[in-house]
Amino acid sequence: MSVQKVILHKLKMQLKFPFMTSFGTLQNKEFFIIEVVAADGISGFGESVAFPSPWYTEETTATNEHVMKDFLLPLIQNNTINHPNDITDIFKPIKRNNMAKAAVEGAIWDLYAKQHDQTLAEALGGTKRKIDVGVSLGIQPTVEKLLEDIGDHVDRGYKRIKLKIKPGWDLEVLREVRNHFPDTPIMADANSAYTLDDVNHLKKFDELDLMMIEQPLAHDDIIEHAKLQQAIQTPICLDESIQSYDDARHAIDLGSCKIINVKIGRVGGLTEAKRIHDLCFEKNMPIWCGGMLEAGVGRAHNIALTTLTNFTMPGDTAGSSRYWEKDIISPEVVVEDGTITVPGKPGIGYEIDREALEEFSVGRWEYRV
Repeated sequence: MSVQKVILHKLKMQLKFPFMTSFGTLQNKEFFIIEVVAADGISGFGESVAFPSPWYTEETTATNEHVMKDFLLPLIQNNTINHPNDITDIFKPIKRNNMAKAAVEGAIWDLYAKQHDQTLAEALGGTKRKIDVGVSLGIQPTVEKLLEDIGDHVDRGYKRIKLKIKPGWDLEVLREVRNHFPDTPIMADANSAYTLDDVNHLKKFDELDLMMIEQPLAHDDIIEHAKLQQAIQTPICLDESIQSYDDARHAIDLGSCKIINVKIGRVGGLTEAKRIHDLCFEKNMPIWCGGMLEAGVGRAHNIALTTLTNFTMPGDTAGSSRYWEKDIISPEVVVEDGTITVPGKPGIGYEIDREALEEFSVGRWEYRV
């Protein structure tokens, strides 16, 4: 793969609505679009997903910028890339910083697929032509507003509703939701808001027939989740705890969960995400693709990943219009009756809207390779 230059586009986009979780609220998102340009003029695109504050993992938009500029791009400049899988070894000297790595690697994957006249889904080994999707709803100011929001998305055909919870906004709210939507697939996402001291409280969630409770305990824990899973019937889904293939392997061996959420940025890129997929397929562990409030490029990568066989549960890849007044791709991602049609064009399958890229730009840096 002959990469001639790399362009970092720093963007700032405003979400339609504030998104509130147990660890904070976000409305303005700064992130990077990574563009790798080959000698033949073809461009591949990746997207960084870190938040401005280190509330999800230790990474932030600022640390992504530092690591990409000062460490990852020099490694790209000084190494030969024959296949996107090579990036894992090339970046190995840099510890963690998975979201920075995934952003650059994603652009390489897109370029590779385009140069081989394949969709990104095909390049990864995916076969699905359509994927089922759910939606993630943040904590609302009132239960009434939440019920209204759920009803709107159920009417639009979303296959699953994920609700953010925290102590004081959990059991009674979920009971009210289940009362109004008795047959709707519902899951709760705690974002590490509880401890094992809350086990008796969390046992009460079993009455709600939830699909799962996501990451109830500490962000880096696997052992105590195993104890909790033994104590409750509701399936535990691990998110933040799974940073790598080895984390997934250990969680499966310990019985720490019954479901795993795979996020490309969190695990360090598509190559590692695919390895985790293959492991979970072998171990009969259901998985789904989580979201990080991505713009169109990151959303397109999620769609491609979800075409792999073992992504059997609806993911968080809602349509562009759910989050943005205007996205940076054309056409935008559209959900119809709870599904997204996988694009058939090479690479991510969507064109970059250069005018939108410029409109939301707050910085641009170009590097020769």
